[in-house]
Amino acid sequence: MQSGRPAKRAVSASIERRPPPEAPQSKNFTKWALWASYVVVFALVCRVLDTIKDRWYIMNPPFLHELAKDAIATHPDDTANIINHIVTNLTATYGTNHINPKQDEWVFNNAGGAMGAMYVIHASITEYLIIFGTPLGTEGHTGRHTADDYFHILEGEQWAYTPPSLKKEVYPAGSVHHLPRGTVKQYKMHENCFALEYARGWIPLMLPFGFADSLTSTLDIPTLWDTVYITGREMIRNLMFGKI
Repeated sequence: MQSGRPAKRAVSASIERRPPPEAPQSKNFTKWALWASYVVVFALVCRVLDTIKDRWYIMNPPFLHELAKDAIATHPDDTANIINHIVTNLTATYGTNHINPKQDEWVFNNAGGAMGAMYVIHASITEYLIIFGTPLGTEGHTGRHTADDYFHILEGEQWAYTPPSLKKEVYPAGSVHHLPRGTVKQYKMHENCFALEYARGWIPLMLPFGFADSLTSTLDIPTLWDTVYITGREMIRNLMFGKI
């Protein structure tokens, strides 16, 4: 009988020495405070990077506009040679470290309800340059992007519309349709319309818009894979040569 009593006292003592359990409310508050700190730090980093992103640009809209107009004047109504003229000059200016010279590397592109084909000339974290168009015509939503977009019309005509205006905007060959960052429009490309599209800003944040139709509508996985592969390859190649 006596040998059992100390064991009970020892168990009671160990129970008494245990710290009180932390209140569930305190744990939840700590967790949310930690996540809030992460969000604030991430937002501050993004804000700082956004103020200095200009230093990573290697192209500029006026140069591309002049190049597009020169190509149109040199090869009127000849889309293939217009594209070749542009790519040849870009390669001579920036080199193959930053320019994709594979002019036969075209893929379908479905985005915002519009469909056409594109050739990726350059893709990096802060810039992309593509040829986009279709001989059939298409119409859709521009998307609301984290980059400024410059649509240099090479052939055909593009229309655009923004409410509350009741008039369409008309962009013929040789003109530039500038879509400022954060704005949105309806647009239409008529038959045989091709454009040199240049975007500068945070390009990875634009990619979900370019992939969404393939995932939710067309389910064209091979084309999606080609798009991801080419874009990723060009971004990584530019990063390897110091281009963000």
